[in-house]
Amino acid sequence: MNLTSDPTNDELRQLEDVKRAFGRIRAELGKVVIGQDAVIEQLLLAIFAQGHCLLEGVPGLAKTLLVSTLARSLRLKFNRIQFTPDLMPSDITGTTVLDESSGKRDFRFVKGPIFANIVLADEINRTPPKTQAALLEAMQERQVTIGGRRHPLPAPFFVLATQNPIEQEGTYTLPEAQQDRFMFKVFVKYPSYDEEYRVADVTTSDHVAEVAAVLSGEDLTPLQHLVRRVPAPPHVIHYALRLVRSTRVHEADGVPEFIREWVSWGSGPRGVQYLLLGAKARTVLNGRFSVTTDDIKAVVHPVLRHRVIPNFSADSAGMNTDKILDQLLKETPERHPDDAIAPAWERAFMANP
Repeated sequence: MNLTSDPTNDELRQLEDVKRAFGRIRAELGKVVIGQDAVIEQLLLAIFAQGHCLLEGVPGLAKTLLVSTLARSLRLKFNRIQFTPDLMPSDITGTTVLDESSGKRDFRFVKGPIFANIVLADEINRTPPKTQAALLEAMQERQVTIGGRRHPLPAPFFVLATQNPIEQEGTYTLPEAQQDRFMFKVFVKYPSYDEEYRVADVTTSDHVAEVAAVLSGEDLTPLQHLVRRVPAPPHVIHYALRLVRSTRVHEADGVPEFIREWVSWGSGPRGVQYLLLGAKARTVLNGRFSVTTDDIKAVVHPVLRHRVIPNFSADSAGMNTDKILDQLLKETPERHPDDAIAPAWERAFMANP
């Protein structure tokens, strides 16, 4: 059942609960992590939308601290996996061992660190693709298969991964299929002058902040369902579709010329799904119950920056993915002004909105 334009009192209470919890979690994270407000917001959007998140930033920007503090504020089981070149898939998922403790020989499954609510895949690009692939089934199906037997992962389940963008020696680029499993790719940037002053002051003292748990897994699950019940008006869905379909170079219609010039590959259907889920989560976390195109715009960069692949011409012109997305937002109308030049899928919508 979707929320309507006239939500019930119970729905309004849930919306207020989510907004209040969002503020409390941000306050708890702020006790330990100074600044990075946009990163914190995007992490929480992914959590409430049941998505995984990839954080990219140079060392020392509190990426690991942020994830571990988030797990404490949510009262969820947290495991950290340090990805290294010699890490094996069984080191992540677990393995079957021979057990003779009962007096007879039997095989027993020993769970790996993937069996947690929040899993930090630290420096995920430092391990070979074979080991990276061990996360694929877990991230998509919320289960692992060992020896032909399926083992469900605890709910809720999130993979929050980090990677260093500047150090290439001893690293392995994440395959596109792996990156596509992440709802958001979040850039963690340097703090401002004032924020860095506070970091230097606080971290060189003997002050230890106590982080209070705001939500449990049982509290979080119904709020995640609430996010999915928020309605997205048809024009918002079509706006998300226009943005994603406009990134596909090989589409016959509706692709801007600058996309054909600068992009080698565009976003798949997960881009639309995650744009809408991210927008719905943003709507709920702000205490509203109807998605707008502004909510879509707010999540375009973290959702699409790892799904739109620039080509050599873009690199030569100094255009990265974020700049391309900026241009796409500027040139994509929220409603198409002229159905005569719209592609077929857009003309059908304009005829029957």
